[in-house]
Amino acid sequence: MIDIDKWTEIYNTVKKHKLRTALTAFGVFWGIFMLVVLLGAGKGLENGIMSEFNIAKNAVFIWTQRTSVPYMGLKAGRFIQMTNDDVAAIRANVPEVAVIAPSNRLQGDFAVNYGVKSAAFTVDGETPELLRVKPIKVPSGRFLNSKDIKERRKVAIVGPRTLELLFKDEDPIGKYISIKGSYFLVVGTFEPVGKGEDIVEDSKVIYIPNTTLQQTFNQPNQVGFMALTPKPGVPAAVIEDKVKTLLMKRHNVAPEDLKAFGSANVEKEYQDVQGLFMGIAGFSWLVSIGTIFAGIIGVGNIMLIVVKERTKEIGVRKALGATPWSIISLIIQESIVITGLAGYIGLLGGTGLIATIEFFMKKYDVQAGFFGAPEVNLGIALTATILLVLTGALAGLIPATKAARVNPVVALRDE
Repeated sequence: MIDIDKWTEIYNTVKKHKLRTALTAFGVFWGIFMLVVLLGAGKGLENGIMSEFNIAKNAVFIWTQRTSVPYMGLKAGRFIQMTNDDVAAIRANVPEVAVIAPSNRLQGDFAVNYGVKSAAFTVDGETPELLRVKPIKVPSGRFLNSKDIKERRKVAIVGPRTLELLFKDEDPIGKYISIKGSYFLVVGTFEPVGKGEDIVEDSKVIYIPNTTLQQTFNQPNQVGFMALTPKPGVPAAVIEDKVKTLLMKRHNVAPEDLKAFGSANVEKEYQDVQGLFMGIAGFSWLVSIGTIFAGIIGVGNIMLIVVKERTKEIGVRKALGATPWSIISLIIQESIVITGLAGYIGLLGGTGLIATIEFFMKKYDVQAGFFGAPEVNLGIALTATILLVLTGALAGLIPATKAARVNPVVALRDE
């Protein structure tokens, strides 16, 4: 049941000291406003950086370099060449690997021709497993399949840059392109997924079956690098270590030679970035709660002044039979109203600002460097609301307890 008298008293008290109440409540407003804005901005930074992770978040990439340590009579500086046999050995000896996608790149200077048109592109030999490591859209035709690999078919999947320079408005499916004098049938088109420079480079790629590249362009039994992902529940670091150890044994590399094989663990990078964002969120909460706490102290001091100003009134109430709880609830309710209203305005202001920025960034597809569209999490808004109620009650608890202990006789003599 709503007690109209209590709400009327609260309104009259706030109205009587508008400036004092507003200045005190500003600390709570600013704390909640900063919390929402900082967390929203942190989410925007997270969205921007995470958009760069346009590959499987548990992927591992392994490539060869030169040895740096002599081993078993072999000199340092030896270049290692991975082979198809290495791929088969990994499948047989590292059961934790779920996907392995060997890859090659066509080397040298060359142009890709279609009719009288010619342009330079990157030609990669891939397998169908690439789609399980790197998200790629195939708007028309198809991607590589197992028959392409097994039968070494001369087929190609072309990207946006190839369409722009060689085909323009022409449908490329079923057409032949010439790569270093060998003709390939275009069976599909693709669109890279991601942002920034990576997507620009990916748009210049032409995909052909890896086995076809090996046979046609004199790279027999060669693998340039490989991408792997672990089975569910297996850390990427496990397959990274096991695969590199196996390759070292197969190619007579010293166990302590850390330069012979290069690797990139996307899962580790992803976890590092996640840890960074957790730190940013923690810092945002720390700064905001510090500001809110300062506001609580201000509200608490205001309520102490209110109790002091209304000592005689409280004494009269108690003399007329008011219970301690009724006195405590009046003071706490007033404190909650001040902190709740100030915090709610801060919540609306912060949410409104973040939502406005998000709207315009998404509408115009804008990304400021690594900063993407900010977001306000519903859970954060609910947590902030609960925080407001608790802090409001906390701010009024000590003044309310003091008011409940007022001696009616002493209060009525108070001047």
